[in-house]
Amino acid sequence: MYTQFLGNYLLNKGYVTKEQLIEALQYQKTVHLKLGVLAIHAGYMTASQVEQIHIMQTHKNERFGELAVEAGFLTQEQVDFLLSSQKPDYLLLSQALVDKGYMTTAQFEKAMMEYQSEYEITENDFTDEQSDKVMQLIQHFYKLENDSNSELFSQYITLLFNNIIRFIGKDFTPHEAVRLSVYPTDKCVTQKIQGEFSTQTAIDMNEDSFIAFASRYAGEEFTDNDEYVQASVEDFVNLNNGLYVVNLSNESSIELSLEPPISQFDTQLNENIEYFQLPVTFPFGTVNFIITKTKI
Repeated sequence: MYTQFLGNYLLNKGYVTKEQLIEALQYQKTVHLKLGVLAIHAGYMTASQVEQIHIMQTHKNERFGELAVEAGFLTQEQVDFLLSSQKPDYLLLSQALVDKGYMTTAQFEKAMMEYQSEYEITENDFTDEQSDKVMQLIQHFYKLENDSNSELFSQYITLLFNNIIRFIGKDFTPHEAVRLSVYPTDKCVTQKIQGEFSTQTAIDMNEDSFIAFASRYAGEEFTDNDEYVQASVEDFVNLNNGLYVVNLSNESSIELSLEPPISQFDTQLNENIEYFQLPVTFPFGTVNFIITKTKI
């Protein structure tokens, strides 16, 4: 996840343009192999076993390697070997930017040192993303340190980005949050979380991005905004929020419930509520993830 925020740092500091970053992310995706693919190529797992782990990830907030060991498909030694054969994402991004001629190696190294210093990130953090360090990054980036319910919001955002990486892709860049009191939607799916921490969540984007997002999540190539596309986006929202509810119950004994997700197009979310909008740019467009900052 550090690499995605590194992209934002490079953009904001003027090292690259938005177009250059998106092109580098697309290029980076073509040379990155997921752990499941590496496991199949190494003969450690079958395609069916990899698919089983992907399904397990929709119910448990754990990494592929952890679940594969838990299921008996891989040993910890095999996971370590596969991880060592993967290039860290930041090296792939560096390679993409240098190959495209957008940055020199010296410029990237300088930017990396500045980024690590500002966010207190070590070299090892890029390959071993500890949840507490990621939470600190999230809190600092979104300026949540002194916010009410800071930890709950940080947990939600951390889980959201983990699920984006797992089910949509790593080729995205987060941007600074926007706080709004009124939110006009385009193609939007909303879901309310009720209980001790009641809030409304949403995912909103234009139609082309809506179709592309659904295609990635479902692993199919959709072309029209039909009921399958809507169901896919609704399922992602429900999956993310369901894992969040389970996590809070297991880790903090906070009991919450979910209302069914609802697709809303060209409308406006409730007024008199503070919305926390998290824009995320993919090669196919910008997706706005939303969570209310006012208890509903």
